[in-house]
Amino acid sequence: MQISDVISDVKVYGFEDALKGARYSMAVDLDKVKGDLEKTQIKLAQAPIGSGHDNFLNGIIVQFDLTFTNKAWVEAERYHFLDFISSQSTMHRIARFDLDKSYIEYVDERIVAIMKEKVKAYNDLLNHDKSDPRLNKLYLELLYSNPAGFKLTAKMTTNYRQLKTIYAQRRHHRLPEWQVFCDWILTLPHSELITKIQD
Repeated sequence: MQISDVISDVKVYGFEDALKGARYSMAVDLDKVKGDLEKTQIKLAQAPIGSGHDNFLNGIIVQFDLTFTNKAWVEAERYHFLDFISSQSTMHRIARFDLDKSYIEYVDERIVAIMKEKVKAYNDLLNHDKSDPRLNKLYLELLYSNPAGFKLTAKMTTNYRQLKTIYAQRRHHRLPEWQVFCDWILTLPHSELITKIQD
């Protein structure tokens, strides 16, 4: 699994303004405050998670497309500042995805075959008679049978401070998506503000 399989269309905003804001607590003349990276901001960024000294990292905004499996999405939802802008929807499109491309390698081929049968049964009935009362049952069977290895992509927005928490908690996680996500964090501009965490 490559970074490009999981993360794409990355944009980073507000870096210089956040560095400038980190100096405000000691500034008297705001016209003289600069937005370049110096030891002070690095030290603040490396403060322990939850201490509040790294708050300026909230101002470095990161937007990207994230492709995770259902299993990884459930875990990602615990992060309050990893926000969904919008995502693909199984509720709207479960019967229209290309299932050969939608599952990761760890999904048993027999399960994929069952899902294809369920998609075909639902679509055949839908195309034949949209008023058939069996449609809802077939749809729910399809929706609830979908395995945890199904991939969906969402447009996300977050910040360096939240990425710092995610990196500390997920760097050695067993799911391959989290490993790749943490590898991607290392590619961000000045990732040392995120990854060099003091305990």
